[in-house]
Amino acid sequence: MALPAATRLSAPEPGGAVFVQRQTIRFSHCDPAGMVFFPQYLVLLNGLVEDWFTLELGIDYATLIGQRLVGLPTVSLQCEFAAPSRMGEPVDFSLQVERLGGRSITLAVACHGSDGQLRMRLRQVLVSTGRSDDRTIDIPPDVRAAIAHWQSKRGQQP
Repeated sequence: MALPAATRLSAPEPGGAVFVQRQTIRFSHCDPAGMVFFPQYLVLLNGLVEDWFTLELGIDYATLIGQRLVGLPTVSLQCEFAAPSRMGEPVDFSLQVERLGGRSITLAVACHGSDGQLRMRLRQVLVSTGRSDDRTIDIPPDVRAAIAHWQSKRGQQP
């Protein structure tokens, strides 16, 4: 059943900076019917964000969280599931920055099958926190600079 148009997520802006990562749907992602059990998409999403930081932005995510004590918890998540993904299937996750605020980052993520069919998309808002007290803090300057540089490399204005 399709969602009413007013509740659907909008597609990210075309031509913006995009981080794409191919994943294979594994047995551990699936329910007994062999399709991705929807919460597993969130596990895959977390890995995508970690890899985006480490591989694309050049900021080691484990160091950011573990040693620098900067948290990036999700404070808002809106998901739309369009079609099933099945065990053994390759899928492509794409991540774009929709908004870079003073203390938050809004991401637009989509998952497409190798046939190009949309499987799911979501909007995620991460907020920057100090892990010692869990209060919101400004996005660290090096993180902000890395995101701005990543966006500018691909022709998108920060």
